[in-house]
Amino acid sequence: MKHALSILVYNQPGVLVRVAGMFSRRGFNIHSLTVGITQDPRYSRITVVVCGDNGILDQIVKQLDKLVEVEAIQLLPPETSVRRGIAMVKIAAGGDKRSEVLKLAEVFRANIVDVAEQSVTIEITGDDDKINAFIELINPYGLLEMVRTGMAGLARGASTIYDYERRDCYEQIVL
Repeated sequence: MKHALSILVYNQPGVLVRVAGMFSRRGFNIHSLTVGITQDPRYSRITVVVCGDNGILDQIVKQLDKLVEVEAIQLLPPETSVRRGIAMVKIAAGGDKRSEVLKLAEVFRANIVDVAEQSVTIEITGDDDKINAFIELINPYGLLEMVRTGMAGLARGASTIYDYERRDCYEQIVL
């Protein structure tokens, strides 16, 4: 089972290495990792997707909570959060194939970000299932190159990661 965690950390050198190192030392595999600065420049947010049962998730949260650089941890369940990734896909789309590729992009609400004589680069945003479905359909046209981001996510509604202050974040994430 995939779990998404939002981790609020201090925006300073070495923090990502310490957080990723915790996963490595404990033998937890990271399925997806996205990091970026928040609206408060003192903090960065790490969105990490891990695979495992609730016991593994429990251990990950406990280990993350021990790191001094971690200010808050928030679980992002699919039903109560908005989660998105981005993929940019370069497709061989010259001649008669181009119109079909553009129609597929339109169906998936993807954006054309570059057009060349023999290729088209498309940007698609969505959850893993949407991106994977698009890639599967576009692959027969000649997938030349692809890059994907990790998942980014926020809780739905007015809830924020700041609601999960460090001193009680584990109680907030009880499984």
